[in-house]
Amino acid sequence: MKNLLISLLIIVIVTGCQNESKLISENKTIVEVENILDYKITPKKPFDKRGLMFSDQGAWFAYSFPDTISSYGGFSGPFLMTQQNGVWSSANLAQLFLNNVVWNSIETKSYSSHLEQTFKNENLKLTQQLVFSSGHTALIKSTITNIGKETIAITTHWENQPLLADGLKLSSENNEITIASTKSNAIGHIIFPTETSIKNTDSTYITASENITLKPNQSKEIIVSQTFIFPEYSWEHEKETLATISFDSVLNIRKTEKETQLSALINKLKPVFKDSIYKQVLAKAQVTLQNNWRIAAGELKHEGLFPSYHYEWFHGFWSWDSWKHAVGLSHYNTDLAKNQLRAMFDFQHEDGFIVDCVYRDTTIEAHNYRDTKPPLSAWAVAKIFEKDKDTAFVKEFYPKLKKYHEWWYNKRDHDKDGLCEYGSTDGTLIAAKWESGMDNAIRFDDSKILKNEEGAYSLDQESVDLNAYLYAEKIYLITLAEVLNLTEDVETYKKEASILKTKMQQQFFDKEDGWFYDTNLEGTNFIKGEGSEGWTALWANAATQEQAEAVKNKMMNPEKFYTKVPFQTMSADHPKFDPLKGYWRGPNWLDQAYFGVKGLRNYGFDKEADMATVQILKGAEGVLGKGKSIRENYHPITGEGLNAQNFSWSAAHIIMLLTEE
Repeated sequence: MKNLLISLLIIVIVTGCQNESKLISENKTIVEVENILDYKITPKKPFDKRGLMFSDQGAWFAYSFPDTISSYGGFSGPFLMTQQNGVWSSANLAQLFLNNVVWNSIETKSYSSHLEQTFKNENLKLTQQLVFSSGHTALIKSTITNIGKETIAITTHWENQPLLADGLKLSSENNEITIASTKSNAIGHIIFPTETSIKNTDSTYITASENITLKPNQSKEIIVSQTFIFPEYSWEHEKETLATISFDSVLNIRKTEKETQLSALINKLKPVFKDSIYKQVLAKAQVTLQNNWRIAAGELKHEGLFPSYHYEWFHGFWSWDSWKHAVGLSHYNTDLAKNQLRAMFDFQHEDGFIVDCVYRDTTIEAHNYRDTKPPLSAWAVAKIFEKDKDTAFVKEFYPKLKKYHEWWYNKRDHDKDGLCEYGSTDGTLIAAKWESGMDNAIRFDDSKILKNEEGAYSLDQESVDLNAYLYAEKIYLITLAEVLNLTEDVETYKKEASILKTKMQQQFFDKEDGWFYDTNLEGTNFIKGEGSEGWTALWANAATQEQAEAVKNKMMNPEKFYTKVPFQTMSADHPKFDPLKGYWRGPNWLDQAYFGVKGLRNYGFDKEADMATVQILKGAEGVLGKGKSIRENYHPITGEGLNAQNFSWSAAHIIMLLTEE
């Protein structure tokens, strides 16, 4: 992907504006949406999370629009994810002042490609555009235009507002500010036009004033770059590239890139969701994933997505989040989807184990090896292969997937009956619950931990969702083995899948209740409490039609799961249902809702699936329409958005809800 970007930049630079126009005009399905998210915030403190931030190209820094007059003349930030799990560098690190000019109006526009703001009074207009040229650098073009009838003389200069982040230190040489940090090995660079001179202290700088005279309709352009780059990348190379590229070329490439991606999504909309409101929510999902995209840095050897840049403790990559992100991304960016998977498999152990979560900087937070997460990686690989038919990618991943699949049966099948349990590597009950991904779900309230062997522990219960995921993995491994002509593996997984499907139908389904439950190890007692794990057998195609009918009836019951935001994590009529205080005891997580909708589709209940999809998206506050971000989860009764903003797997599953058959 990065090589493609470099090639595009070279082509545009060589062939000029004529080909840029051709590049745009050849894209016949331009659907870019303005202001899909509201990025307005002037941060007042280092960890100010009142507003949203815009980034692109996997950069570890982001920007917003200022919402106070004192910050006009630049963009808020940057917000640095290069240190301290995300902190504002400044309310405005590079503010352009037009001395003695008072603005009467301001207009802001955001796109997935760039940010744009315009300040006006009766005589002058200042337009500023911000676009990312790479995962290291943002370019800002300021255009000052005389819109009056008389020649105007103005004086301009740049300076920073007070630093907010700890440990930053400024220095300058010629036309460049360098920003070092005691909290990070990333170095910042601000490059002003060649003739600019700078005075600075450790925490402030100001450029020499420039006198500009503008005749009516005349404009002056000023381009400034802001770079934050880790030592594994070459600043000298980045600087050389910046000296040769044009702002307009980069902007046109970004516009085409984003329009192509969004068009790819919109072209895949199911016929029932062709209304413009669903196109708009796809645009929101796309830019949500974009804002959480990070290039390889530090411990992370491949690019991928944060769950949410907006929440302090989600600045890493999680395994089952990564599988879900990859499936969503596969609909429009298979390169990034593949690297998201590689980012986690870089940490695979020899025995097949996949770490729960990993971070760029382990001095801030250590990787979590205490547990893994539900096995959905083969699903992700198969879905990517569906899109681009890349056999080499399947060949790369198949042995790793097979090893991870076998790990579950080697390390998480306490009684060796072919049905697995969630567990931990350190013997703690809390890590075993985390391994399910549904940390405090009521089915684990009375669970105990059992030792299988040194470094491998299981809960004393067999979980229906885990075994449904493993059944689905076998089906996807069959598909991938067929691609590679591995006939022996195909036959093995077919036999295993048939046996597992029968066991699941017999052990986990309560005929009396019409629901799938976890059971004790012996399979003799159900662990009651209707939760979203009950429809994972439908998602995996592991239920009988009769069982699916019974589950569907409960899912569509307004007293249970067909709420304002349907298909939440547990039944609304359960005494422990508590969406506001129970993280996995009531809120609607859109991944679980998707598994429910897809499960209905698998058994021919398309009418119910369509109804539920519409109600999920309309009921979840702020999903449809402009401005508000996609949230981590939602209150199923009120629709209120809960917990982290700008949440990746919610966005990924919205894409799946609207596009997948």
